[in-house]
Amino acid sequence: MENLTPKKIVEELDKFIIGQEQAKKAVAIALRNRYRRQLLPKELRDEVLPKNILMIGPTGVGKTEIARRLARLVNAPFVKVEASKFTEVGYVGRDVESIIRDITEIAMNMIKQEHTKRVQEKAKQMAEERVLDILLPQPGYSKESDVTEEKSSYKETREKLRKQLREGVLDDRYIEVDLKEKVVPFGIISNVAMEEIEINLKEMLGSFLPEKVKRKKVKISEALTLFTQEEAGKLIDMEKVTKEAIERVEQTGIVFIDEIDKIASRGSSYGPDVSREGVQRDLLPIVEGSTVTTKYGPVRTDHILFIAAGAFHIAKPSDLVPELQGRFPIRVELSSLGKEEFIRILTEPDNALIKQYIALLATEGVEIEFTPDAIAEIAEISQEVNEKTENIGARRLHTVMEKLLEDISFNASDLKGQKIIIDARMVRDKLNEILKSEDLSRYIL
Repeated sequence: MENLTPKKIVEELDKFIIGQEQAKKAVAIALRNRYRRQLLPKELRDEVLPKNILMIGPTGVGKTEIARRLARLVNAPFVKVEASKFTEVGYVGRDVESIIRDITEIAMNMIKQEHTKRVQEKAKQMAEERVLDILLPQPGYSKESDVTEEKSSYKETREKLRKQLREGVLDDRYIEVDLKEKVVPFGIISNVAMEEIEINLKEMLGSFLPEKVKRKKVKISEALTLFTQEEAGKLIDMEKVTKEAIERVEQTGIVFIDEIDKIASRGSSYGPDVSREGVQRDLLPIVEGSTVTTKYGPVRTDHILFIAAGAFHIAKPSDLVPELQGRFPIRVELSSLGKEEFIRILTEPDNALIKQYIALLATEGVEIEFTPDAIAEIAEISQEVNEKTENIGARRLHTVMEKLLEDISFNASDLKGQKIIIDARMVRDKLNEILKSEDLSRYIL
């Protein structure tokens, strides 16, 4: 994190997101301030609160992607929620505290994976020994005089089996294994819809639940995987994992609240507006800083970074309740995307769409090449459809590309070894009929 200066953060985001410099700059500063805060004396550190960000801009311009890539950059727990999910007419909205429970669950999985990686080698060795014990049980020695000889022979055979095991020679051979699993007693969970409750009960009650040994016939390759998971689970200190996960959420968690404009009230004192304002009031405590009870323990939200986003076509940021507005002091506007941006999106990022399709079809032995005029044509068509129908930003490129390459993708296995050049004429021929009809454009592109 020390080397991750705001400039460096923007450079990293540039690899995946085209344009939107103002938004990238704002999130880069917010992220760097987290690092700076950690260097402060403890008494001052607790007083420095994150400067939450409000992103204003139409759909498909990179709001979510900026926040998600930012979290990945520093391996921070990240959760995206739609504000509108917390208030739906005729339904009971979700409890806003579930946002913190969700991000804590994500952090738990992250830390668990990190700890599992650290013990993976040891777990593999232990799993290997368990498989060898099944393949070649420890012998009972007949006479005292034969012990040394028998031990030597047993050791030699075991090492031969180990070599075959590591080389994969024994992978398809079946063995019987005993697997332990936690059981929720009294058969209280029988309905398939209750599976999640059962999983949660198992996680919460953990060591208090009785274990059931299940005998199963599996391939050796599968047995190795199962045993490795089992042994890794034994080697991990879950208390440490939980403590680390809560700390990571509290210090580095990023919550992205999308469609915040959908809960902005527009002045009426009855109907949906009351419900919208109610959601804003519910969000206030967690954004301001409070303690939320999760199944892993209490989680403080004071230093979680909240990034809210919305198109604000009808409502305005000033329609949010004043207290919530005050909790998002940094406002950035993201601009709509046009032909030039689409050309860059198609070609420049590390995960550019053109690169993705070339790689996907190469797996079938089909080489495709896009000429510069083809790329320009795709960008122009995408812009045109966005103007004529709904403007969904860069997401339009996905629908246009899918339609353009539909036949090549379908017939790829028959085109093995061929090279296909996609030029502007081919793009027009494939998409012109759809473009002529606004109704077709609306439903197909």
